Amino acid sequence: MMKYILALDQGTTSSRAIVFDQDGSIVSAAQKEFRQIFPQSGLVEHDAQEIWSNQLGVAQEAITRAGLRATDIAAIGITNQRETVVIWERKSGRPIHNAIVWQDRRTALLCDQLRAQGLEALFVQKTGLLIDAYFSGTKARWLLDHVPGAREQAERGELALGTIDSWLVYNLTGGECHITDASNASRTLLFNIHTGEWDDELLRILEIPRSLLPEVRPSSEVYGETSPGLLGARIPIAGMAGDQQAATFGQACVEKGMAKNTYGTGCFMLLNTGGQAVPSQHKLLTTVAWTIRGRTDYALEGSIFVAGAVMQWLRDGLGIIRDSAEVEALAASVPDNGGVYLVPAFVGLGAPHWDSYARGSIHGLSRGSTRAHIARAALESVAYQTADVLQAMQQDAATPVRELRVDGGASRNDLLMQFQADVLGVPVVRPQVTETTALGAAYLAGLAVGYWESEQQIARQWREERRFEPRMGEDEREALLSQWRRAVQRSTAWERPDDQGATTQ
Repeated sequence: MMKYILALDQGTTSSRAIVFDQDGSIVSAAQKEFRQIFPQSGLVEHDAQEIWSNQLGVAQEAITRAGLRATDIAAIGITNQRETVVIWERKSGRPIHNAIVWQDRRTALLCDQLRAQGLEALFVQKTGLLIDAYFSGTKARWLLDHVPGAREQAERGELALGTIDSWLVYNLTGGECHITDASNASRTLLFNIHTGEWDDELLRILEIPRSLLPEVRPSSEVYGETSPGLLGARIPIAGMAGDQQAATFGQACVEKGMAKNTYGTGCFMLLNTGGQAVPSQHKLLTTVAWTIRGRTDYALEGSIFVAGAVMQWLRDGLGIIRDSAEVEALAASVPDNGGVYLVPAFVGLGAPHWDSYARGSIHGLSRGSTRAHIARAALESVAYQTADVLQAMQQDAATPVRELRVDGGASRNDLLMQFQADVLGVPVVRPQVTETTALGAAYLAGLAVGYWESEQQIARQWREERRFEPRMGEDEREALLSQWRRAVQRSTAWERPDDQGATTQ
């Protein structure tokens, strides 16, 4: 009988479930949004119980929509928003507080204090990460320090800590499994990516009791089975990876030197560096890509804060378009940017700049500038930021990138993808299946149960939808990038840390 793989894709704003067949094609899907909780400016939380309820509901719905039963599912793979953290009571399974989301900035002051103590080099060396409120470790410290009685409970071994993958597996298995995978562990500031273990020195610095932590397991392995009654039969849970690592695997970037870029609200580019954890000299992150069959692959990652969000700003902020989909036609109505450059540093600049005090700006305006030029400059800003990250990656890894595989909403914009290829000077390739995050989780689970034989078989299944070849000459490319870098330089350090106290990080 034909079997299928169920992928659970737990994202920042919605929970999804997708059923895949052996060709890696989508059979059915279900999705449900959940509440975003903003206690005050800069704070972002989720109701972990709501996430669990939603994720279970869409899993049941996806199986039903496909006309299947639980016995038709060979395995479940999980992918998740990576740095969001939950602490719950082991006995009751009840969270002690809302989940603190990766976007939350409440621990920025603690991060400042850690850096002032000269600890950043230690964290970078052991974890591959910069000290930043983005990551899970300082969020866990905040929960222990601010939820009444939490630290005492933790010291008594009564609490469990995890990122969203751990929370889902704990609930799916009825509390039998408290685990995470190496890719998610590598985003916590608590995990030594070289030894593959939780690091006692970092745990001591952040005052996190080791008893709280999940067991770190490979990204592809049978961890346990779903509890009876949840889905109609017990199904093996066999794959886990953080969302960007899962997307990299779903894009079949399984060989050293292969890279993918996901165009969402921001952009996340990962370059596979094989079995070597390459230290970055250009403010990129070194992260675990996945651990499979005893081998750990690593990646360099560059995070761009504003990509698709700049299109939303054109719509909601400037009002020059009614729908984000209109930006391609408007930008294409002029032959070039007319000398206009837009730096979308609305919340500072991410990799490779990491400037919290940069702010958005538009340069090169003249009386001849139109809303079409601004739209084109906004579109091009996404490609320029990606070019900055790719250049840093190639310098760090000393590995030429032969092509860039792309996914995410903005990857469907043909004008942007062609311009991306032009400013990179390498082909940009869009796959037929763009749900690469869920597909990566499915592949990891399927490998563990023999549904797919090997990474090589998965790589052969990857199918190209369109390839954008670079058409721009070297002189034109360098002239455009030079002007872009001038614009970025004028946007950096725009605000001062003491401006109304609002920008202190």
